[in-house]
Amino acid sequence: MQLIAVSWLVYSMTNSAFLLGLVGFSSQISTFLLAPLAGVIADRHNRHRLLLITQSLAMLQAIVLYVLYVTHTIAVWHIILLSFFLGAVNAFDIPVRQSFTVDMINDREDLSNAIALNSSMVNAARLIGPSIGGILIALFGEGTCFLFNALSYIAVLFSLVMMKLPRWERSSHQKESVVLQLREGFFYAFNFMPIRTILILLAVISMVAGGVQALMPVFARDIFHGGSKSLGLLMAASGLGALTGAIYLAGRKNALGLSRVIAWTAAIFGAGVIVFSRTSMLMLAMPVLLFSGFGMMVQMASSNIILQTIVEEDKRGRVMSFYTMAFMGLSPFGSLFSGFLASRIGANNTLLGGGFLCIMAAGIYALHLPKLRSFVRPVYIKKGIITEPIQ
Repeated sequence: MQLIAVSWLVYSMTNSAFLLGLVGFSSQISTFLLAPLAGVIADRHNRHRLLLITQSLAMLQAIVLYVLYVTHTIAVWHIILLSFFLGAVNAFDIPVRQSFTVDMINDREDLSNAIALNSSMVNAARLIGPSIGGILIALFGEGTCFLFNALSYIAVLFSLVMMKLPRWERSSHQKESVVLQLREGFFYAFNFMPIRTILILLAVISMVAGGVQALMPVFARDIFHGGSKSLGLLMAASGLGALTGAIYLAGRKNALGLSRVIAWTAAIFGAGVIVFSRTSMLMLAMPVLLFSGFGMMVQMASSNIILQTIVEEDKRGRVMSFYTMAFMGLSPFGSLFSGFLASRIGANNTLLGGGFLCIMAAGIYALHLPKLRSFVRPVYIKKGIITEPIQ
């Protein structure tokens, strides 16, 4: 709800696609810069305690945004600054939360389902939130969305406080310097071909998805000639597709076969973006976004599942920080570049190019699949996912 409210408020105040992209950039560039450090911290400290801190800070950001709005003092630079602050909070929150998933389950065989169910909840929120947000903006203004977002953290913090977890023990790696652990995590992730390949494709999809999200208000108002309700419907259609993808993944038993799924769902997302860029009617755009949302969700969540399955336990936080950089940290570059490009060649042509880029990246990834499987197979055998080598 806050995401759609911020986008609509900025575009209403400025009528600028570039500033819309700049706000998207500011909200996630800090994630890109700080995520590697956050990964080291996730491997060194109590993840449960860290989540309590990050969620409290995110609640504070929402409260400040609401107060500025209701006092009629809010300006674009306020939104940019607060977006940057929230991005910094997310830089720590996301890799910690992703790593914390493993701490919450008793049987590692349930990891794939746990990640998929988490994605289901996230995307159910993406489906419901923008729909309600569009209506609330039309009836009461953007401030209502900021207020509801702030209040929602009460439930989050209560849930974290009520959790009963095994006693946390300090890792022997805490004696190592932060710089040494950063370097170790980097070389581990980018020297292991499956992790490197998955992260590169994820980065491309994320950049294009960031552009799609940043330009959505432009399509809602200027191309489909609608308002905040139209924006809410577009976001909800994408969220419904993503939720469908999450349910599809939740029905899978493990990570087997997901490397191939990543390839075709990345291509589906790219094709959906291309068709959306050529659509001029809201009712036609919504089913197209449903398919692209499905592709984006399954590709990103499948990448998460494989990474969490093959990663070494003592490097989980750092690898998930690189996942965060690829998933969210590069998205602002997509937002900024798309906003700049849209002001020059139009939003339609910008997304058209992004869609073709996704399909090309999916094709290159598919060419590397045989080699990727040869690296992953021994890990699956070691962890009991495959009982014997497949000839």
